[in-house]
Amino acid sequence: MTDQAHFSSLMSIEPEWIDYNGHLNMAYYNVLFDRGLDEIWTKIGFGPDYAANSGFTTYSAECHIRYLREVHQGDQVRVRFHLLDYDEKRLHLYQELIHSDGWISATAEGLSLHIDMSGPRVAPMPADILANVRAIAQKHAALPKPANIGRPIGIRRK
Repeated sequence: MTDQAHFSSLMSIEPEWIDYNGHLNMAYYNVLFDRGLDEIWTKIGFGPDYAANSGFTTYSAECHIRYLREVHQGDQVRVRFHLLDYDEKRLHLYQELIHSDGWISATAEGLSLHIDMSGPRVAPMPADILANVRAIAQKHAALPKPANIGRPIGIRRK
């Protein structure tokens, strides 16, 4: 793990998130990825104050989650964020849910849109926020590209 990546704070798996199989229900992987993203969004300038004061926000347009290893009640995890690409209206991102012991539990690849809530419609980011995105993109350009991005979903046939 490199210092150019962005990591969320440590989060605990909550008891009510555990399903009848005894591990984290799939819906709560989304919650954890979203909470991790909220932390980096605030650093970029997209936080709750931005939405409340500007009339703009971000929406998730697409997300592909891969479940690699179970996590259980009481486990501690953090989210690693990697900005893959961006333009003035969109952000292509990759996240990993990392157990406190260092192994990856799940990955998420997504596309987020900058939204004018008066529409709602996709809209360009303001210059100051776009500059923050650009700065992160420059740092993340030095990171290795994740091997599993852009993977299709389907049944592999022999």
